[in-house]
Amino acid sequence: MITVHHLENSRSQRILWLLEELGMPYEVQRYARNKQTMLAPPELRRVHPLGKSPVITDSSSASQAGPRVVAETGAIVEYLVEKADGRLGAPAHRENTLRYRHFMHYAEGSLMPPLLVKLVLTRVPLFGKAAQKRIQPMIDTHLDWVETELASRPWFAGDSFTAADIMMSFPLEAAAARADARNDRPHIGKWLETIHGRPAYQRALAKGGPYAYA
Repeated sequence: MITVHHLENSRSQRILWLLEELGMPYEVQRYARNKQTMLAPPELRRVHPLGKSPVITDSSSASQAGPRVVAETGAIVEYLVEKADGRLGAPAHRENTLRYRHFMHYAEGSLMPPLLVKLVLTRVPLFGKAAQKRIQPMIDTHLDWVETELASRPWFAGDSFTAADIMMSFPLEAAAARADARNDRPHIGKWLETIHGRPAYQRALAKGGPYAYA
């Protein structure tokens, strides 16, 4: 059995969605953020020393030390795809495989960092508003490029839905909430509507509880 240590309004929503798409059994251990700091609670450190979410434990791969612990969204996605015999993994066509790998890393490596900076700046009382004006053009560059990518095909890796789309969901949902991702970007808007309408996505929402970005 896989246990997802799920923090509200976080990257771990993607792991619930992936598990639903793969049809793999799992259970959810929910954690609430600190209402003042919005940080993860200290209980998560009992699962992994970094105290972050997502993190999963897999009792089917247990050792003398206990269930296998896997942290980091991308690593968890790759672990689960491999466990599911490659379903939703890299497509066979080389160009689509390269796109798959790119977006698997781009989601957290390039797109998410400026969005996180923008979120932090919203909580800086004096200089945050002015600083946000400097970070927004960087975000717009990313979103405009993503818009052109989705204009040429329905999914990030090609014609078929893959785990790369799951990886891209959280930063684009966050960008829609924080950075006007849908503004004059109809293909991003359509893509978000499409993923939110998937039955597995809806089942993941029901399992995970309230999620501010759906």
